Amino acid sequence: MKLKLSPALIGLITGIVMIAIVMITYSTRLSQESPLQYLVFIAYAAGIAWAILFYTRSELYSGGFWNAFNPGLRCFVTVILLMVAFTIIFNKMHPEFITESAALYKDMLVKEKGKTPAEIDEMVDGFKSGYLTMLVYRSIFGYLIIGAIVTTIMAAITSRRK
Repeated sequence: MKLKLSPALIGLITGIVMIAIVMITYSTRLSQESPLQYLVFIAYAAGIAWAILFYTRSELYSGGFWNAFNPGLRCFVTVILLMVAFTIIFNKMHPEFITESAALYKDMLVKEKGKTPAEIDEMVDGFKSGYLTMLVYRSIFGYLIIGAIVTTIMAAITSRRK
């Protein structure tokens, strides 16, 4: 049985690699300032490039920008869906992230001055309730923008080469 690689399957493989990188950096307690965090984005760009290059070498490729863009789009949408699911599950399993972030947010509000303790507590409660939504929003749009840029560049390069 021969495994046929589709852009969605390449996206699934890419997403799994990205999750593995996140889990390794988390388990080794690397700081958020570590340059190794950029491996996730390198893997993401490499997966999109792989999907486009694989497709442009197939008999289905007829040339042209949009024909090259389509497999990159399918790849990065699959990655986004996987990363959003991972973000939700990972943060549900680690509620301490919300607590730590809320404490930092509260410290920032206290330093600003001009707000009563009741207002600060209300703002912190709002932060906690919207924390996961904010992370998912950032995940979707961050990966969407990066995916669209990488896909556009790769599609432009491959469509000019043909």
